Amino acid sequence: MGALVTHASSVQYMRLESDGHLRLYEWGGTGWNRLGDVLNVFPDECQYPTVCGEYGICSNGQCSCPSVKKDATFFRQVNERQPDLGCSLVTPLSCQSNQKHTFLPLNNISYFNYIDPDAVAIEHTNEEICKQACLMNCSCKAALFQYGGNSSDGSCYLPSQIFSLKSHDPDIYHFNSSAYVKVQAAQTVPTPGTPQTLQKKSVGAGVIVGFSIGALFAVSVVTGFVIVLIRRRKARELDEEDQFDKVQGITSRFSFEELKIATENFCQKIGGGGFGSVFEGTLSDGTIVAVKRLDGVGQGKKEFLAEVETIGSIHHVNLVRLIGFCAEKSYRLLVYEYMCNGSLDNWIFHRMQDNTLGWQIRRRIITDIAKGLAYLHEECRQKIAHLDIKPQNILLDNDFNAKVSDFGLSRFIDRDQAEVITRMRGTPGYLAPEWLTSIITEKADVYSYGVVIMEIICGRKNLDYTQKEEDFHLMSLLQVKVDENRLSDMIDNHSEDMQQHVSEIIEIMKLAMWCLQSECNKRPSMSAVVKVLEGSLSVESNIDYNFSNTDPLVWHNVNIDTSAPLVPSILSGPR
Repeated sequence: MGALVTHASSVQYMRLESDGHLRLYEWGGTGWNRLGDVLNVFPDECQYPTVCGEYGICSNGQCSCPSVKKDATFFRQVNERQPDLGCSLVTPLSCQSNQKHTFLPLNNISYFNYIDPDAVAIEHTNEEICKQACLMNCSCKAALFQYGGNSSDGSCYLPSQIFSLKSHDPDIYHFNSSAYVKVQAAQTVPTPGTPQTLQKKSVGAGVIVGFSIGALFAVSVVTGFVIVLIRRRKARELDEEDQFDKVQGITSRFSFEELKIATENFCQKIGGGGFGSVFEGTLSDGTIVAVKRLDGVGQGKKEFLAEVETIGSIHHVNLVRLIGFCAEKSYRLLVYEYMCNGSLDNWIFHRMQDNTLGWQIRRRIITDIAKGLAYLHEECRQKIAHLDIKPQNILLDNDFNAKVSDFGLSRFIDRDQAEVITRMRGTPGYLAPEWLTSIITEKADVYSYGVVIMEIICGRKNLDYTQKEEDFHLMSLLQVKVDENRLSDMIDNHSEDMQQHVSEIIEIMKLAMWCLQSECNKRPSMSAVVKVLEGSLSVESNIDYNFSNTDPLVWHNVNIDTSAPLVPSILSGPR
């Protein structure tokens, strides 16, 4: 972006256009000439979310409308001369006539990678359940289903608005993708003289009797339905509680009343984030704990179970210890060891001005995080990708030893599995570029770790809007300082101790840059990172220093829609 603007020979301007491109134009004397795409974050034209307008299908850069089904035409082009303007429904969807909703199946079709953050998502499901879920939700405009090798264990997305679709080649992306677009079936209107019309005329006085019987029948059906729902809900709650009975590795399961007493009715709040609030408490044996109470249980149930299963089965000095949990009726609480110095962000972003950390403590924290992640990636029975590494999820004990926390977004990866397909998750500013493909490995954590190293060294956030415009994105600033050979300018100047270790700090910055490589296979493993920090391995010398576009989601979030950040961690926050 900077290169296009800096060397301007005349007036330039940028425009975010309807197809999703942010293009740069320059005055050429007689008119405006297009210089190029400022963002250029997608590998091909079809990746842009509005390249073919609403409902348009992009294939090899060409736009078309969804095809017909049984000789019925459901879509027309908005403008036949401009197919990239998209398509419209011939018969608009009507919630009043939702019994007429059906699907137009589109095989080998996928959606653009910025999944609507408000869309309903169902993991580990099959195609039929996905379709039925969309039919039952009037705001759902399509059932988008993706799966790898097992069609009964896929991901379902139910967006409330459809932008451009795109053709999908399973041989290239190594997963299958289908779209079922919701359409309105044609209504059948009876004409005078037909048997339907004659039948209506013969109803006569029987209408009142029919209505009375129908009303009694409807009341009976509704009553029975409510009873069934109540029974099913109770059975589901019991099933969910049974799920937690089978969780291995948890030493304690608490009742809600026990935790209410331990926290003195949740009176001392020490942190919170997403759907949870964190309270200090004291167990009956005198152990001080941090109790996290989920506020939005309906939205965080899956993440709660993921955290219990993940952290409950592993033990490492650099991973926060889960003492126990509560899963009683609708209550969901997690009980952790108490970390008296809170989360790392409180210390490195200068919220505690009188307690600025020196270099040796920061270096130990960097090493502790690396050891914790190395254990998750390489020493567990299954690889565990954390997927939300950031300072808010790094906790510090009394001696400033660091421990990784918040496993609500983590994913297990089998040892013989090179990668997984998953919905975009994490926090903007820490997301690796491969999230654009939804195909990730544990190396996504390595990228996030590189960002955290830079934040620890620089004493500022990766995305800091209090900085002047050219400095608000730390990764872009890093590239500038590399080009100018002025990395020392980035070292936190709030600490005199930091200024006394410039040479050592710059070596750690080079390690961070190795972790920040845009190609995941060029990043080191976390065990290699530990070896570098311990002095038994050198940093890779062949490093790509182009960091300005290594997190395209940052640019998407800043330039396009800052009011709707993408999928934040729902279990984040200091404990």
